[in-house]
Amino acid sequence: METRWDFSEKAGRIFESMFLLMFILSISTISSSVADADNLLDEMTLNAQDKASLLLFRSQVRDPNQRLLWVGSGCANWTGVGCSRWNGRVLALNLTGFNLSGQLHSSLCNLSSLETLNLSRNNLSGSIPPCFSSFWNLKTLDLSYNMFSGVVPDTLMKLSRLTHLDFSHNMFDEMLPYWIGNFSLKLQKLEMGYNSFQGEIPEGLLHLKSLKFLDLSHNNLSGNLPDFRQSLEHLNLESNSFSGTLQCLSSSIDSLSLLNLAKNSLEGGIPTCISSLRTLAHLNLSSNQLSYEISPRFVFSNRLIVLDLSYNQLSGYLPKKILESSEKSGLIVLDLSHNQFSGDIPLGFTELKSLQALFLSHNLLTGEIPSRIGNLTYLQVIDLSHNSLSGSIPLNFIGCFQLLALILNNNNLSGEIQPELDALDILKILDVSNNKISGQIPLTLAGCKSLEVVDLSYNNLSGPLNDALTKWSNLRYLSLAHNKFNGPLASWIFMFEGIQTIDLSGNTFSGNIPDGIFNVSLHFNNGNFNNEKPKVPLLDSKLSVVMGDDLHLNYNLSSSVTIDLSENMLHGQIPDGLFNLHGLEYLNLSHNFLNGQIPGNLQSMWSLKILDLSHNSLSGQVPANLSSLGNLTHLNLSFNYFSGIVNKTKGYWRFSGAFAGNPNLCVETSGSGDGCQLKARPVEPERAFEEGKENGPISVWVFSVSACVSFYIVGVVLFCSSRTRNFMFGTKD
Repeated sequence: METRWDFSEKAGRIFESMFLLMFILSISTISSSVADADNLLDEMTLNAQDKASLLLFRSQVRDPNQRLLWVGSGCANWTGVGCSRWNGRVLALNLTGFNLSGQLHSSLCNLSSLETLNLSRNNLSGSIPPCFSSFWNLKTLDLSYNMFSGVVPDTLMKLSRLTHLDFSHNMFDEMLPYWIGNFSLKLQKLEMGYNSFQGEIPEGLLHLKSLKFLDLSHNNLSGNLPDFRQSLEHLNLESNSFSGTLQCLSSSIDSLSLLNLAKNSLEGGIPTCISSLRTLAHLNLSSNQLSYEISPRFVFSNRLIVLDLSYNQLSGYLPKKILESSEKSGLIVLDLSHNQFSGDIPLGFTELKSLQALFLSHNLLTGEIPSRIGNLTYLQVIDLSHNSLSGSIPLNFIGCFQLLALILNNNNLSGEIQPELDALDILKILDVSNNKISGQIPLTLAGCKSLEVVDLSYNNLSGPLNDALTKWSNLRYLSLAHNKFNGPLASWIFMFEGIQTIDLSGNTFSGNIPDGIFNVSLHFNNGNFNNEKPKVPLLDSKLSVVMGDDLHLNYNLSSSVTIDLSENMLHGQIPDGLFNLHGLEYLNLSHNFLNGQIPGNLQSMWSLKILDLSHNSLSGQVPANLSSLGNLTHLNLSFNYFSGIVNKTKGYWRFSGAFAGNPNLCVETSGSGDGCQLKARPVEPERAFEEGKENGPISVWVFSVSACVSFYIVGVVLFCSSRTRNFMFGTKD
């Protein structure tokens, strides 16, 4: 019994092993068959008619990058081509970003089985072939980012299965097609932005139930803003000419996530019903003519990420509450700038813990900056400029350790720059100009090594330049203008590699202009900049936010390549190196005490547009090569001691008054040398005052002694006269 049992058990195990082996072999066989079938399908021969059509299309376009290397008969070898596994017909043609140019050939229309046609991001031009109507099975048509123009052919009405149509970023300039909302009941996504379409939105587009995504931005559309009757998810009508008042869009109350109506001509107030859009994440109503106060009931759901109401005429107090719950807030960008809001900055703003960008500039705000601003630990950009805020810069700003831009200019802020601000070690922009800030630049600010733009101008700051500035190795713009800085100019002031503008005007810097290394700056030397505004930095720090991604600072510094040392107490000669900068566009050394001659290498400054050396003590002849500076639009050499003859026929007639106040200089009216009339240089009251300051205590002491001596001498003389004593005291001899 035991032996038979052992045998049966062994037989069972052998049977199980054989069954498992057979199962594995069968699975392997099936997998191999499937793989062979896939390989067979991958090697499916391209339909002959479609192949001929594609080759003819390729022959009619320019392909500079040689991307269309279509060889063989198998679909797998044809880049951007997708074929049917059953009959080899072309179902998809995706040539986006191939840098193709030329016009579309009608041969493309023979691909009658196409379901997807994507030719976006090329340089294709001309009109859309009317035969595109033969794509009866087409679901996606994307011709965006090309140069197509003319009329959108009416034959496209036959594409009744289309779900996505994108003609954006082209050159269409006719009326928006009247049939655009009626041709396909399956259309979900329509993008026609960045063209020049005209007229009103067709009525059919307002009722197309399938439509979820509509982008008609950056066109010339007009008329009253309509009310859409379908449940949209994305509506972008930015940069058109729509007028009228805002609509409630109640049909999209549970679906709309993006509403962008910026840069139109909308009027009236913002209806409270806009905040009832429950799924709204991005609202941009900027650059319209919206007015009145914001209702206290204007409270959004916590899904809101971006709120931009800037560049309107909104007034009243800032809303104390923006979202239903500050604790669950997801708001990233809040832009209420360029309005007429008044009153204090609400404390509720400091509870929006997800906030990364806060723009409140160009309003009528008063009071102090909330001390709890440091609660916004994700804040990257804060712009409170052009208000009437008072008090000091809150020390709690150091809590905003991710801050990239701190812009507080044109307010009534006072106090000193706190040394603890060095904790903002990734700060790129610091602008506190046009305030009443005093004290010195703290040495600890050397810790702000990422600074690129620093504007401390028009304050009451004082003291010499300290070495903290040398640590700002990424510096592009520096303005300390119109403060009370003094002492000599350090030799390192011109040695920042990325510097574009240095403005130290309106201080009391003394000594010589350091004859250092001027050619370190790439901007001072390359001469490729064409901006016309020499002194004012324009910081465009508007941020584009991609839904779901973090915000990043992108700003444009629009300022000419500038060195401005005017209105100081600088002496000595102008260093030769300063007149050897190819890229310098604006040089102002006026209202100093500079002497000597103008360096002779002026011809090297071929980018120079403005040169002001007036109100100094420069002498010698006006360099003849000054007339060779073809970009020069403003020249002022007045009130110096130049001598010799200036031939006006060389083009100096362009600069009216450029040579006034030079007593020994003759400006000819013709090339003959006649007509010169030399005049004595008038005395300048401000220069006399500055020279008095320069002479210092010795001049004051001499004046005081002279006055005392004169007083006593006159007194003794008068009292020695008996007639004078009788007159003054009424006595008689």
